[in-house]
Amino acid sequence: MTADDVCADGQASPAERVRTVLAAAESFTAITDAHTCDLVGGGLHRVGEDGRLLLRLPAGCRLAGEVAVAPRGTLPVVLKFTDVAPVAVRDRVRSRVTVAGWLVRAAPEDEDDGTATFRMVTAHVALETPAGPVTVGLDELALARPDVLALHEAAMLTHLVDDHADVVALLTRLVDPRLLQGVVRVWPLAMDRRGITLRLEHAHSHEDVLLRFPAPVGEAGQAGDRVRALLAAARACRRASRLPSRP
Repeated sequence: MTADDVCADGQASPAERVRTVLAAAESFTAITDAHTCDLVGGGLHRVGEDGRLLLRLPAGCRLAGEVAVAPRGTLPVVLKFTDVAPVAVRDRVRSRVTVAGWLVRAAPEDEDDGTATFRMVTAHVALETPAGPVTVGLDELALARPDVLALHEAAMLTHLVDDHADVVALLTRLVDPRLLQGVVRVWPLAMDRRGITLRLEHAHSHEDVLLRFPAPVGEAGQAGDRVRALLAAARACRRASRLPSRP
C-alpha cells in the first residue's frame, strides 16, 4: 500500500476500493457483443501486482470460444463486479466495478488442466458507490493495493453477526446518540483497515457510520486487537444501548 492509496481524509482512494473489490470477488459478469454470462467461483480471476486482470476459464466455455474466433484473437468485453455486503443489511450492494477493454489469450493452447488463461487489456475502469460513479486511472490502479482485510472481511462480519450480536449493540455506544434516534436495527456493514462501519436502519431509510480503530490495521492479524480496543472504548462509555442488532 502506498501513500497514494489513501485520500487526505483517510478514506480509501477509488483505486484502492477497486482493487479491494476485485480481490474479494468470487463472481463477475462478462458482457460481449454476442452474449452475457455470469462466472461464479473462486480462482476465475486474479489481479497481478501491476494491476492487470487475468481470467482463468474452462477452455471449452463460450467466452473462450469467442476469443478464439475474434479478429486477431482480441475480443471486446466488459466485466462487471458487484461488492455485496456479507450480512443481510438493507440495500446490500456496497459498490460496483466495471472494467472495459479487450480479452486476449495469455497462455499456450495446450494447458493440461482443461482451463485457459486470458489477459484483460484494460481501457476503462469505473467505480460506482452510493456517492456516485467515478473513473479510475489505469496508472492509479497499478499503484494501488487492496485493503489488508479484503480476503477476511466477509468471515469476520458474518462471525460477528452470527455469534456476537451483543457486541454489535455494544458498539452503538460509540455512535453519536442523535444518530440513533428512530433506529430499529444496527448491522456491521463493512470492516477495513480503518475500522468498522455500522449501518443504522430506520423504518424507511438508513445511515452508515464509521467507527475508527485507534490505529489502522497494518496486517490481517492485527484486526482482533483493533476490534477489542473498540469494545473496550464502548464499555468505558457511559451511554447504554438498547438497540437490537438484527430482527
